[in-house]
Amino acid sequence: MPSRSASPAGKTSVSRQTSAARSVIVAILAGLTAAGTIAGTALSAGAGPRDTSEAAAAGEPVSTSLDDQVEAAIPVLDWQTCGEGLEDFLCATAEVPTDYDQPDGDTTTLALTKLPATDPENRIGTLFTNPGGPGGSGVEFVQQMGKDAYTDEVRARFDVLGFDPRAVAASDPATCYRSYEEEMAALATQPAFPVTPSEINRFHSENLRMAVHCRMMSRERIQHSSTANVARDMDLLRQAVGDERLTYMGYSYGTFLGATYAKLFPDRVRALALDGTMVPEHYAGQPGREDASVGERLRQGYGASDTFGEFLRLCTEAGPDACALAALGDPETVVEETLERLKSDPAELVLPDGGTVEVTYATAVALTFSSLYEPGAWAAHAGLLTQLAAGDAHLSGAAAALAERSLPHRPRRGEDYPSVGGNMASTCVDSGTTGDPRGYADQAEATDKEAPHFGRYRAWIVLPCEYLRLTDDDAYTGPWDQEVDTPVLVIGTRFDPATPYEGTEPYAAHFPDARIVTVEGYGHTVLGKSSCADETISEYLVELSAPADGSTCSQDVAPFAGDATPDERTLARIPAVPLGQ
Repeated sequence: MPSRSASPAGKTSVSRQTSAARSVIVAILAGLTAAGTIAGTALSAGAGPRDTSEAAAAGEPVSTSLDDQVEAAIPVLDWQTCGEGLEDFLCATAEVPTDYDQPDGDTTTLALTKLPATDPENRIGTLFTNPGGPGGSGVEFVQQMGKDAYTDEVRARFDVLGFDPRAVAASDPATCYRSYEEEMAALATQPAFPVTPSEINRFHSENLRMAVHCRMMSRERIQHSSTANVARDMDLLRQAVGDERLTYMGYSYGTFLGATYAKLFPDRVRALALDGTMVPEHYAGQPGREDASVGERLRQGYGASDTFGEFLRLCTEAGPDACALAALGDPETVVEETLERLKSDPAELVLPDGGTVEVTYATAVALTFSSLYEPGAWAAHAGLLTQLAAGDAHLSGAAAALAERSLPHRPRRGEDYPSVGGNMASTCVDSGTTGDPRGYADQAEATDKEAPHFGRYRAWIVLPCEYLRLTDDDAYTGPWDQEVDTPVLVIGTRFDPATPYEGTEPYAAHFPDARIVTVEGYGHTVLGKSSCADETISEYLVELSAPADGSTCSQDVAPFAGDATPDERTLARIPAVPLGQ
């Protein structure tokens, strides 16, 4: 599909409304994955890395695969200021082949941003980042969090670069509706997940309609949106910035992108730091589990259930002075009774600005899942659950701050709201389908018995893929044993609701020399939570000094400690719940 021109300044500036709106869409299919039935194109090892800075400057063709099967021109990056409020950042766009089998054909426009190194004379190179998703905006991540996510040493020695993967956000996005209003109307009717038979039937119908829209509007873009193609794009961008080897920091789904890049380009890796690992077989599929949905394979429901168990335990220990929920009795009993009541009697909450949100059982579960990402927000979430339990409709204080950021407000006309197609794109083509969408209800019911509430929620996350049924012939789905000749840093948090800690070792086992660092704490990834982990990452990225395998770090952010109102940076890391009233 021919690319659309993009204004770097106009398409990459970020407002609070834009960020919040995009978080809602990202959350609709957060952690998406599906059964891998796609035949991947394995790339064999070939020539080692070379300095491509001169070729990049000239825009000369270079190989984008290790067996030299593809030649593509290196993008020429014209860095410009990003616009008002983003003076510290530079923005650019890059043209890459839409189809790497036709490198001289149509192109896709990628949006990029970078935070330049503060010590350019001693600059090592570029730190490529991916915030996860899939469907997360790398541009927004760097512009919102780039200054705080890394140590002063990393900031001094690297340009920190984020790019929107193809089909996502400002990179020729896959869109599913003809207008903003049409998409709002369609998404506003969808709950986070269905429970009753009538809800299940409607959920199937709505997802079928959405998939039809996505096929009609963005078929070609989706069919070329595999993670393997994103990895090929990243390799072209690596050459465009003049780096001989890739230095990369990936979070959550970004660890799957890291594993894919390492598999396709093992001799082009300088450093891989991978936080909140997604086991590649669970995402891309594996023989013998073709009938399991990605929500089941990723075991997010189990990770969330374990983490919520810690939430309740620590709330009880903290007592009512630090955890409001404990003032109503045993926190677990109070929560279970409240969730049961919400199944038949949704609550209408009033925000400080007078806006209202309806909280159903599904909304409450989804909001709890999202809040588990940040232990610094647990006290605020306990306050919100307390108000739901007590029937107090008027939110205030920490509970209001959390709700305003995370609950799906009734949409305001004119918000910049990217299409759900960006989330579906890579997930659906990477992971395939079970071929049995009606089997999701049985899977959800079974998982709910082992991981109450969260198992049911996460079992449904990729139902749209069952109806979309598009593939990318260039997707890579394994095998995953790696040949990278440098130590790889793999980080896992003991109680991570979205990428369970149990996947850390299986992920690391694919690399010849992986160094696992365990953060003894809570939440999704270590961003903003552990200075020990930050220093470990910094030493690895800057000095290539890898810690001993099996190292541990403590967490700075203690649940139910200090001010109950989370700061803006903590709130920014919490995904909004799926849109649905």
